[in-house]
Amino acid sequence: MNNITGFHHFAIKAQDFERTVQFYKTLNFEEVHDWSLPEFNLEKCVMLKNKAFDSYIEICDNNADFPTQGRKRKQGDPYVENSLLHICFTVIDAQKAYYEAIKNGAKPLSAKETLELKNKRKSVTVSNSLVYSPNGEVIEFLEAVVF
Repeated sequence: MNNITGFHHFAIKAQDFERTVQFYKTLNFEEVHDWSLPEFNLEKCVMLKNKAFDSYIEICDNNADFPTQGRKRKQGDPYVENSLLHICFTVIDAQKAYYEAIKNGAKPLSAKETLELKNKRKSVTVSNSLVYSPNGEVIEFLEAVVF
């Protein structure tokens, strides 16, 4: 399909709307629009944009009745695995990004590590770190690499 021109956004449902929005703002996203859709039981939704790489995150309140993969997470439930594996941001320093995210409310998952991704033709070395956002999604901080 050659009609696709690029990536626009990913959307998440926030257990704690304000805390989740604030966390992404610490990752240099800024609010560009907000709305509600009573017909979908959506009280609050916000579109955040990171101008550095021209991408968006849509954050909706936990009561929204949107189609989604998996079951709705209940208060106090552990992270529920689904088809969204992680959100990846490129960074200059994966270790610094890891500690900054934790300082701003993320939970540690994997401090900076270097991995060799090999196949029969070539090997690519990556350096990354991983955190759980305050909302539970996995965020990867990946240092520049060419695949």
